[in-house]
Amino acid sequence: LRSNTTGNSNTAMGNSSLSNNTFGYENTGLGIYSLNSNTSGFSNTALGRYSLYTNTTGNSNTGLGSNSLYSNTNGFRHTAIGYESLFSNTTGVNNTGIGYRAGNLITSGINNIAIGNDAQVPSGTSSNQVRIGNTSIFYAGIQVAWTITSDRRWKQDILTSNLGLGFITKLIPV
Repeated sequence: LRSNTTGNSNTAMGNSSLSNNTFGYENTGLGIYSLNSNTSGFSNTALGRYSLYTNTTGNSNTGLGSNSLYSNTNGFRHTAIGYESLFSNTTGVNNTGIGYRAGNLITSGINNIAIGNDAQVPSGTSSNQVRIGNTSIFYAGIQVAWTITSDRRWKQDILTSNLGLGFITKLIPV
């Protein structure tokens, strides 16, 4: 907290942890160079050497593990757990990487999830992708069927249909 001027409620432990923070608040940096470049970002948690190292104005990020969210500058609401998880993210939003190097190729995508050892989504700049496991996985199973939500609460633009019983009785099931 060497440069801290008006920031408050920050915790820093480790050489150069939060050393450039000026008015960021409610940050926790534990580990050498954790949140090192943070200036005004707030509500960030960095645990591990170089975690959230280049973060300057990003907020509400959690990086647990060495080099997790290393390249993040102003992205926000990320969760990175594991060595180099979400390493290359710079400006993305709402990404999750859990596992060794999980999602470390995501740079600016939004709302991506990568779970597992070296799990990578197809594109680091695209959004709304999920990858569970890496290219070595040869089996994935689940005890019950996946469910696609079909609930009025999740739908919009619901319209009344003119099709009635007459239409239904003309259907021929095959």
